[in-house]
Amino acid sequence: MQNVCKRSNSAIFSGDRASNLISGDQDPLQQNFTETLPTEMSVRIFSELDVRSLCRASLTCRHWNDIIDGSDQLWRSHCLTVLAVCRREVDGDRRAGCSWKVTLVRNYRKGCVKRRWLKGRYSNISSADDIPPNSMCPLDVETWGEILEAELDR
Repeated sequence: MQNVCKRSNSAIFSGDRASNLISGDQDPLQQNFTETLPTEMSVRIFSELDVRSLCRASLTCRHWNDIIDGSDQLWRSHCLTVLAVCRREVDGDRRAGCSWKVTLVRNYRKGCVKRRWLKGRYSNISSADDIPPNSMCPLDVETWGEILEAELDR
């Protein structure tokens, strides 16, 4: 079979790809990568995303959502970064049988708030009115103890 090249604005197609374009079939380069790659490869690609981007990607389409929600591996790595800050909460959720995603969702905000307190971001606040909106969440007694110790050391 003769290999004929056809030029498009975005790419060069040859052979069967060119006939697919002419016949009206979907361009293979325009397909959703998760539909053409093995699931393990899609998971590997999604694993490069941060938590916020991963959540946004899961809203893109049903297929992406199925892959992202169905992969504990994706959520585990992000959850382990929260683990460094909220070890008791993460360990408790895992013992209770929560998935890595549920554990991350439950503890991510707590981890961010605790990290900001420990870094001294709220050290110069004189009243509750000075605390930025949406910057607080329920924390356990031990966490507040750690925060108080850090504040006393400053």
